[in-house]
Amino acid sequence: MESLLNITGAVLLVCGATFLFLGGLGLVRMPDLFNRIQAGAKTTTLGTLLVLIGAAFLQPEWSLKLLLIGLFLLFTNPLSSQVLARAAHRIGIEKSDKTHVDKLAEDLGDKR
Repeated sequence: MESLLNITGAVLLVCGATFLFLGGLGLVRMPDLFNRIQAGAKTTTLGTLLVLIGAAFLQPEWSLKLLLIGLFLLFTNPLSSQVLARAAHRIGIEKSDKTHVDKLAEDLGDKR
């Protein structure tokens, strides 16, 4: 039974590390700040949660603490990325030429 927990924990850690790596790659490859924020927020949330779940499988006595960290991450990471994107939009950071839709500008009535 313990070897099954170790294997599951190791697989989750590798999956989480893979998502975190892809998030870093997305930060390099995306064309503008808004796309980078999107790529970074999604992948770091999922990657970190997978790492925390994997660590909980490997160290079951830490499960409660890891659960609380995961809940905090679920509440703060998407919110902080949304606030950063709104602030960047408000100060007029240029969008990429590939960006065709700007829902925030439509909602606010901006013509940028």
